[in-house]
Amino acid sequence: MELLAEFLTSDFLGKSAWLWFLFLIMVGALLTFDLGVLHKHDRELGVGESLALSAFYIAIALVFGAWLWWSMGPTSGMEYFTGYALEKALSIDNVFVISLIFSYFAIPAKYQYRALLWGIVAVLVLRGIMIGLGAALVQQYEWVLYIFGAFLIATGIKMLFMGESEQQVSKNRIVRFLSRRVRVSAELHGSNFFVRKLDPETGKLARFATPLFLALVVINIADLVFAVDSVPAIFAITTDTYIVFTANIMAILGLRALYFALAAMVHRFEYLKYALAIVLVFIGAKIFWNQIVGKLDPAISLGVTLTLIAGGVVFSLWKTRRAATDEIASHGLTAALPSPVGKRHSTRPAGDD
Repeated sequence: MELLAEFLTSDFLGKSAWLWFLFLIMVGALLTFDLGVLHKHDRELGVGESLALSAFYIAIALVFGAWLWWSMGPTSGMEYFTGYALEKALSIDNVFVISLIFSYFAIPAKYQYRALLWGIVAVLVLRGIMIGLGAALVQQYEWVLYIFGAFLIATGIKMLFMGESEQQVSKNRIVRFLSRRVRVSAELHGSNFFVRKLDPETGKLARFATPLFLALVVINIADLVFAVDSVPAIFAITTDTYIVFTANIMAILGLRALYFALAAMVHRFEYLKYALAIVLVFIGAKIFWNQIVGKLDPAISLGVTLTLIAGGVVFSLWKTRRAATDEIASHGLTAALPSPVGKRHSTRPAGDD
């Protein structure tokens, strides 16, 4: 008992071990409740349920941030909320990529949520490793922050003035590598990531990965790529590893729930990328300001970040309102027309070529 008490009160990356333990228990409980109770059976998640579940995760994140504010002080609280808002906004880009991945592997909507939730486990490990390495670098070599700042400014400028290249999942090196090295079934097998079946080449039972597993792998690799932007961005806000990790994970937890609502209207956030580009430039410049002039008030950082992100969302929705109205009218007209006799849409997943 004394050893346990000593372990829980020991220092780990600048915070008591019990704080890390408590947060991981909370995340584990949320995932267990979500996957084991709310979504025990595979089914399609509707937009309304997606929004309600997302509101639940946002409420949890806000309560956790309020607790940080109360227990660690206003500075820590504002740094957490700034990092959470930034990570949440940056993660919206993930939605488009995830949607492409699911489409490429022909994953039905009823299996997508389970894949996204299991992906969080890998995200916890991958983000934890990246944040741990970042914290070690910053602690050992403070000048690394200048590299982070320059990288964020360059990334923001690139987002502002360069068009986005079209994502083609079929040309992804990981997809091609896995397709050559791993036995992959041509069809889905429910929500299973692996299945045992006869190998047509050997005539023996063998383990095959399903398209759902490949989608899960590619989604997590895509998340790792996006983390290259988001992790330096939040380290530019704070070097407190606990705040960096918790803000990242809380934002990602909520994104999985919000995916189904965002995927249907991601085109409405067309101009948000410009707001995010300005945020990245601002956060990168803040590093140089902090080191040369003096630490910028966290309240100013939070206010500027929230204002820019909110402005990008509102402006995007306003600029695309005409397209949204036309789309609703088009859907309404289509629904009113009689369906062609005898024509059915196949729900069978597309197999591999």
